[in-house]
Amino acid sequence: MKNFLLKTCLFLALLLVIRSVSANVSLVVLGDSLSAGYGLSQEQTWVAELDRRWESSHPDINIINASISGETTRGGLRRLEGVLERHKPDALFIELGGNDGLRGFDLNTVRSNLKQIIDQAQKQGVKVGLSQVMVPPNYGQRFAEQFRQVFEEVAKEENVTLIPFFMEEIATNADYVQDDGIHPTAEAQPKIADFLEPYLLELAK
Repeated sequence: MKNFLLKTCLFLALLLVIRSVSANVSLVVLGDSLSAGYGLSQEQTWVAELDRRWESSHPDINIINASISGETTRGGLRRLEGVLERHKPDALFIELGGNDGLRGFDLNTVRSNLKQIIDQAQKQGVKVGLSQVMVPPNYGQRFAEQFRQVFEEVAKEENVTLIPFFMEEIATNADYVQDDGIHPTAEAQPKIADFLEPYLLELAK
């Protein structure tokens, strides 16, 4: 009788563990320096800020920063298989394309790379959110508009959520941009987290 009760208790405990693990959601951020925290410590990034917040408010969501400074859509595509294999995420937030635009890469290539990233993730059952990305106006109005449209069209064609570009308002505040005029400061990171939090919570559902 004791053995039966012991086995029953162990079985129920195991079920609780399995249910707890299955309830957890893993969200990976695949981005460039804007998410990797160029010029900052990892603890200062907006991703780390959200992680700290969610430890108490949403402990079932695990956010992972797989961003690299200087990353392009091609680099993200090349790394994707390893990222998916290592983290096995439920959701993926893609914040890539800025470096492609700044380097004047062919827009059809940018489009193709983004679509391949999304397709590969979706084939593994990963829910995808795509960040809108923009280039500075000094790159020319025509190119800036064509670049912006790439992300809108990809999101529509791939049926994924297009998340507004979090740098659009940040970039207009000198206190929130580093001396290079591109990267957000440490003071900007909580603002970025505030902006992205509702979108990423919805993505992680």
